[in-house]
Amino acid sequence: MAVAKEERGFSALNALGLGDSAEIGKRGLDLLLNPKWATYLVPFLLVVETVLCSLIIRTVGYTEIDWKAYMQQIEIYLAGERNYAKIHGDTGPLVYPAMHVYIYRWLYEFTQGGTNILLAQVFFAILYIFTLGVVMACYRRAKAPPYIYPMLILSKRLHSIFLLRCFNDCFAISFLFLAIYFFQRKQWDIGAIIFSLGLGVKMSLLLALPAIVILLYQASGPWKALGQLSFIVQVQLMIAVPFLRKDVWAYVGRAFELTRTFKYEWTVNWKFLTEETFLSPNFSLLLIILHLALLGLFITTRWMRPLGRSPRDLIRLGLANPSEAAQRNIIAQLSSDFILTSILTSISIGALCARSLHYQFYSWIAWGTPFLLYKSKINPLLQVAIWFGQELAWNQYPPNELSSRLVVGCLAVVVVQVWNGTDEVKSKTLIQARNEVFEHLAAKEREDRGGKGQGQVEGQLEAVEVGKEGSGGTGAQAEAKKAVKRGGKRKA
Repeated sequence: MAVAKEERGFSALNALGLGDSAEIGKRGLDLLLNPKWATYLVPFLLVVETVLCSLIIRTVGYTEIDWKAYMQQIEIYLAGERNYAKIHGDTGPLVYPAMHVYIYRWLYEFTQGGTNILLAQVFFAILYIFTLGVVMACYRRAKAPPYIYPMLILSKRLHSIFLLRCFNDCFAISFLFLAIYFFQRKQWDIGAIIFSLGLGVKMSLLLALPAIVILLYQASGPWKALGQLSFIVQVQLMIAVPFLRKDVWAYVGRAFELTRTFKYEWTVNWKFLTEETFLSPNFSLLLIILHLALLGLFITTRWMRPLGRSPRDLIRLGLANPSEAAQRNIIAQLSSDFILTSILTSISIGALCARSLHYQFYSWIAWGTPFLLYKSKINPLLQVAIWFGQELAWNQYPPNELSSRLVVGCLAVVVVQVWNGTDEVKSKTLIQARNEVFEHLAAKEREDRGGKGQGQVEGQLEAVEVGKEGSGGTGAQAEAKKAVKRGGKRKA
């Protein structure tokens, strides 16, 4: 259908004498959809972002939210306190794992006790550009089309989170995409360690863990995957040693508090509910059930696809490793595209079912949404519209009923459409469709040229028949025919 429409469109242009326009249209489509052009687009976008970050820092005022509290907590740490229950700031107790403490301790020294905010902003701008570069590298390995790259640099809220707020989410998301990059390179051990470092900054990285566990299980086999998961645990224990020695439960209870109570006034995603419903244990239970159900659906129908086994087979086989040939086949199917899609979907599912989202949590989905929308296979214009709607919702302050509905609605559309779009039977990627269009048009052009060439050959043969000279006789005529045929074939 798409091929026929494309061909009719170009044929109409040619009939009107607008062949050049048809060629321009083909080239424009290629520039938008062919991943090879990202090689040139990425450096340009990074330069644009560098200039944009500089302008934002110069012209937009810094907003104090958590930076002062981070520095107060670090001062208590530097004074010798290692009991997490006794480390506080203006906004409350320290509720982040140990890697957060080590990073902001360095920033405390780097910014003269946290007083040089401009220097901190410059550092976070560098972190932003670095993370964006890693994100784009992940996109390139997944062969993402160029038209989605500009969406990576146009988020007002994301610039605010990095450059004007200096939240610790920035480090966590940087570690996450760096881990994804190494997973895409099939360096599973390194990826697991880097992921754990990010988890050591903020426990929100647990949202990606279900997909990562499934990927490691398929890539390495059950036993080796257990070893890689043990790396994640070992890194957490190593960075937490000073605090675990002082009070294990104070550290675990604060750094990985799963029963935290959220304030209704700060929720970005559930403002369209009443406060009573928001605080209800039944609502919390419903979100947990929905989260588990969606994870189960994606695990059994999407993420376990390379393994080629049903959940019943996995239970029956237990921890048995597949054969070497089978393992090679599984790894071959764990493409960069599959890895990126799985992990970003896991995070989006977690965000959709989150008990509460605050503004800084947008960093967890902002750089994933363009790729997931592309994977959804919906119309590119609709993809841009959904992305823009998401941006509008997250830039509404304070959050209201409409913006919250839009936040949840966009996340729901992304999750549902990614599930539909990754159905191998029902869908094809835009790049595959584009290639089919171009291949079909190229074949038609070859046929047309071949027809014209054959006509020229036949005309030349007729000329030989009519204008043959007596000296040649039948033998000369045959030789002439052969020569003309050879020339005609070369022209065709």
